Amino acid sequence: MSDFIKENFILENDYARQLYFDHAAHQPIIDYHNHLPPKDIQDNRIYTNITEAWLEGDHYKWRAMRALGVDESFITGDHGPKEKFQKWAESVPYTMRNPLYHWTHLELKRYFGVNQLLNADSGSAIYDAVSEKINSPEYSAVRLLEKMKVEVVCTTDDPADSLDQHIAYGKDPGGSFKMFPTFRPDKSLNIEKSEFPAYIEKLGNSEGVDIQSVSQLIEVLEARIKFFTSLGCKASDYGLDTIYSEDCTPEEAEAILVKRLSGEEVSEQESNKYKSYVLYHLCCMYHQQGWVQQFHVGALRNNSTRMFNKLGSDTGFDSMRDENHAWNMSRLFNRLDQTDQLTKTIIYNLNPKDNATFATMIGNFNDGITRGKIQWGSGWWFLDQKDGMEDQMNLLSSVGILSLFVGMLTDSRSFLSFPRHEYFRRILCNLLGNDIEKGLLPASEIAFIGQMVEDICYNNVKQYLNL
Repeated sequence: MSDFIKENFILENDYARQLYFDHAAHQPIIDYHNHLPPKDIQDNRIYTNITEAWLEGDHYKWRAMRALGVDESFITGDHGPKEKFQKWAESVPYTMRNPLYHWTHLELKRYFGVNQLLNADSGSAIYDAVSEKINSPEYSAVRLLEKMKVEVVCTTDDPADSLDQHIAYGKDPGGSFKMFPTFRPDKSLNIEKSEFPAYIEKLGNSEGVDIQSVSQLIEVLEARIKFFTSLGCKASDYGLDTIYSEDCTPEEAEAILVKRLSGEEVSEQESNKYKSYVLYHLCCMYHQQGWVQQFHVGALRNNSTRMFNKLGSDTGFDSMRDENHAWNMSRLFNRLDQTDQLTKTIIYNLNPKDNATFATMIGNFNDGITRGKIQWGSGWWFLDQKDGMEDQMNLLSSVGILSLFVGMLTDSRSFLSFPRHEYFRRILCNLLGNDIEKGLLPASEIAFIGQMVEDICYNNVKQYLNL
């Protein structure tokens, strides 16, 4: 028996512990960006076993297992759930110093009370014990969220979605938390993709419109935005290579869309112009609704064509893109700002070389009217680990205002990922506690610093999303 995750995990001094236990630990969670399936929440899904809940769809774990030489049949293949779990258990000790090691043991302890280290020897017993628990109403999808004091979850939803689960949950919530949709219109932008014409037809069908022009496309998107708003939507989100801001007239956008819908390919320049035109109009509509817009940029996706053809996207073969986002980001935000149509905005980078660019960009468009209007989001994907989050918060502190930060989110498909909020909160409190210990922050102001911790963990994002 090894109680690895102890009470003071990550908290290196008394100030850090005071900040965490008095101010951070008890705060509810507002998870304002995740990929949880709304159907699982509405149906209050009960999992058959821990593999189903913990390993299916988790490309972080899959990527680590592949690096360790685990055969794909134990990852996404046809081996049984206990065999797959055992392979993960055997892999865990080799992930030391990767965040997976911390997350794994935090999740086992917080949800299931498991204090043992997960490894080859303990895997079978842990599988049996945890599977028995999770295959019960007490550990359903809704109950798992409630165990972590989740107050709001904002899922990620396509504009063409019916949002039936959101409608049903809104009428008869099965949990104590609120569930809101988030507008993710990437497919309406990706004109170069082979599936684009079929998607535009699907999008049009959601409003009974046969989209044949760019004006019709914008009208349908506006109708879908209003529909999302009617169900409590607070935000939009994008997963883009970069932000698009090329000059494009309505006539040019029209010609490009008509060309593509007729079955012709478009050039990279035409694609960028079309994306810039539609993106600008979407951003204007978000401002009208009072939404927050989020931009996740900089992923180089599906690098292995062989594995993409075998498994599809979001299966663990993505990495960081290397390009300069500054000019396009500034140009789009400035265009919106000139007519006072720049809504509250959160930007996330995947490549740490862009940290300073993003940290300083957010200061360019604060207008003294909306508190913390433009935000640099928490470390994303490859950066949502201890070093990445510390680097993000240190630079935000240096060139921005940390006290306005809207804090952590899971960006996860797993109902077992919510201890990541605790992980972030411990890192935040340790960062500030060490500054007090070193005399870089006044110990006499610890009550104010404690309030700052509460704001970053909960109050700021609650105000930011108008909750």
